[in-house]
Amino acid sequence: MSGCTVLQNERPHMTLGILFRVPLKRHHLPAFVEQPTLFGGTERKRDHCRLQTGTMQFSGRKRRIITNSQTEVYGHTVQFYGQPPLENISLSEFETFAVERLKLLKTVENLGVSHVKLSEPYTQKLEKEFKALNFPYRPENEDRKSQTGPSEQEKRRKDHISHFILRLAYCQTEDLRRWFIQQEVDLFRFRFHILHSKQKLELLHRNNLEYDAISAEEKTTLREKLINSSYGVSGITLEEQDFYKVPFQDALDLVRTRKVYLKAGYAYIPHQDIVTIVLNDFRTRLSKALALTARSLPAVQSDERLQPLLNHLSHAYVGQDYSIQKNVGKISLEQIDPLSGKSFPLCMRQLHQSLRENHHLRHGGRMQYGLFLKGIGLSLEQALQFWRSEFIRGKVDADKFDKQYAYSIRHMFGKEGKRTDYTPYSCMKVILSNAPSQGDHHGCPFRHSDPELLKQKLQFYKVSPSGISQILELVKGMHYQLACQKYFELTHNIEDASFSLNHPNQYFIESQKVLNGGKEIKRETDTPQRSQDKSAARGSREATANAPQALAEMTEDLDFFFQDA
Repeated sequence: MSGCTVLQNERPHMTLGILFRVPLKRHHLPAFVEQPTLFGGTERKRDHCRLQTGTMQFSGRKRRIITNSQTEVYGHTVQFYGQPPLENISLSEFETFAVERLKLLKTVENLGVSHVKLSEPYTQKLEKEFKALNFPYRPENEDRKSQTGPSEQEKRRKDHISHFILRLAYCQTEDLRRWFIQQEVDLFRFRFHILHSKQKLELLHRNNLEYDAISAEEKTTLREKLINSSYGVSGITLEEQDFYKVPFQDALDLVRTRKVYLKAGYAYIPHQDIVTIVLNDFRTRLSKALALTARSLPAVQSDERLQPLLNHLSHAYVGQDYSIQKNVGKISLEQIDPLSGKSFPLCMRQLHQSLRENHHLRHGGRMQYGLFLKGIGLSLEQALQFWRSEFIRGKVDADKFDKQYAYSIRHMFGKEGKRTDYTPYSCMKVILSNAPSQGDHHGCPFRHSDPELLKQKLQFYKVSPSGISQILELVKGMHYQLACQKYFELTHNIEDASFSLNHPNQYFIESQKVLNGGKEIKRETDTPQRSQDKSAARGSREATANAPQALAEMTEDLDFFFQDA
């Protein structure tokens, strides 16, 4: 990005930013740094980008000064994100901003299904998340000086930059773009809703949406027609609000639902419904910008450090870290069958059933299921015994298993190769990467199964007809994780799960809490694990920091070792 230099702390932490530690040549600069057109914003001259000795500039922390250009960009709480960031940004901020915006978008997604959008509970919970993550949401806060946290300008800066980071990460596939657009539109809807009328007009004019309010004389002339044609407008409210004259093609949603008055190719829209027009414009702009970014991805992929970072963001899971195995020895091999029917998410339940029936799983299934079992407490010795006993019932003899599969299992447990503690797959990774093909059983059933086959599977697992309808409706709306959470509620006979589901291992843990009255599963064997637990506790922070780097390394290595011979 022109005019922007990436800064890094003198002592870089083991975070996503570590991918940038190696000096870069000019043509290897990340797209976020010198490719403004990647984001669909205004193109600017490249020679404004400061380079020093052919590398990105590294420096310590510096006091940030709000410039006039920033004040202009951040002049309003709500943005259309038309202009890319033009300032310096540290690598630690790059990661922090991206992860925290992803948390905000996940909250938007969850609240959008569990509550009526813009209802009081929805608004209260979303405002709470805005405050916790320090994102701007109420324009009246502009004049208030924060005593402890960041200023309003700093919050707007964070909002601006974090959007563009995730735009780069979520432009890579159609599914990612669709998800990102939907959450950003819902986020924009909430912010626009809480603006005052004057602030809404100011936002529209700042973004070249010159929708003019009709005169009082024209409103009087069309009084009866406006009242009869406009939803929620009476003789009293007609006098209190403005009407906007908008080309009908810009208001197709309102025209389709017959909520506005049409005359001579124009729709007369009450102020309360102008949000529909604005959202359509916001969606169109963002969709075009993401398409432009996607076409320019080769410029990003040329840098081997940036691409793993963006892949991690697009597959990111923003909950508990399951990379540290804290449950070793808590389950026995005899418990796996009954647990699969009670506490396994549907994706793991179908993998277990397929393994028992066919005595084999292909590459993707072994990776997904093997890491899940490791995460719930299967030890290395148990895993070797489990996979060997099942495979030798099929077409693999013991000698072939030891030669072709045992090494990969030890590698998965960090006993071979780089000795990395591999992480169980999150829901996002299961949903968005390595889609199953014919003969595969991995993936997310709610995402990758035909609706009719999913319905039959749910019927087989004794889910009620009304529950199946609710799940299929969520699947139709592409809310796959929420569909899985509804499956959890239905199979555990609870009204409302007190968590947001992000991980198959989280599903297992929450299931055990419900089934055991809030207690975790009892340890099956009393194998000494204290030294390992203490070591895990001491290294928890380090493991969290190392997770992004480990993820990129693990995927490449594990894919290689799990390939069929």
